[in-house]
Amino acid sequence: MESSIEDAPRAEGAAVTQEEAPVTAVRSAAAGPPSSLSPSRASDFMQCPLLYRFRVIDRLPEKPSEAATRGTLVHAVLERLFDAPAAERTAPRAKSLVPGQWDRLRENRPEVGELFADDPEGERLARWLGEAERLVERWFTLEDPARLEPVERELFVETELESGLRLRGIIDRVDVAPTGEVRIVDYKTGKAPRPEYAESALFQMKFYALVVWRLKNVVPRRLQLVYLGSGDVLTYDPVLADLERVERKLLALWEAIRLATETGEWRPRPTKLCGWCDHQAHCPEFGGTPPPYPLPVRSAGSEDAGQGRMGAD
Repeated sequence: MESSIEDAPRAEGAAVTQEEAPVTAVRSAAAGPPSSLSPSRASDFMQCPLLYRFRVIDRLPEKPSEAATRGTLVHAVLERLFDAPAAERTAPRAKSLVPGQWDRLRENRPEVGELFADDPEGERLARWLGEAERLVERWFTLEDPARLEPVERELFVETELESGLRLRGIIDRVDVAPTGEVRIVDYKTGKAPRPEYAESALFQMKFYALVVWRLKNVVPRRLQLVYLGSGDVLTYDPVLADLERVERKLLALWEAIRLATETGEWRPRPTKLCGWCDHQAHCPEFGGTPPPYPLPVRSAGSEDAGQGRMGAD
């Protein structure tokens, strides 16, 4: 494996970090201030600061969704397919992995079984698994796994910037060319965004590229988003200036998160996405009341406000 990536820490199997995963089990025993930033949680704060608070600080439970769980299942299948020799990486083999990976997912995350608790005959589950199979099959029209030899799959990466901000995330796939050029690949089970929203879609990939650059002083040659829902592939070739801009954006975002953490002021930001939010019962925009803030609050006017650093894990 190329030295540009190999020393980065790796998650066990398809496990994800606490900040990356939706909270679907019981609430964590102790709330604490944020100590790192992932692409998902950065997007949460930009979408709605109150949503970020509910997920990261309050750690309120969320119900699993069919769409998100299907995405997890498809990712697991595509990861496991590369365990087979190149000649055996076929669409029929990939589809045959779906039932076993679904069983494994239910074993590791029993809460996803609730999705089909009201489906005693298994008809809805069968349709859902069929949709997962079709997404897996579509991948073969976009890439040829027999010609790919990823150096990493489900790679956990983490780095600390000079400011003290820790960045972390999980990269679906890392390819390294014989010349040493790095390609970061991410699978999406939804549809590709319209061109005007492409920049937002690439934010996650630039985040990963920044982490790789800071870890290994290597700017990835290509960022690639594979949209299985629509059969599109979105690529972007970053340059150093891109990553420097992303770093400045994340530092400004982290400062806003730090101030909100210390003052306890987490403002809701209503959008059309609110209809899919699990936390309407706690949101003032829907007549709800947030739970008592679990962290000490400093007055915005106090002389030491904004001087403390957020805690570590």
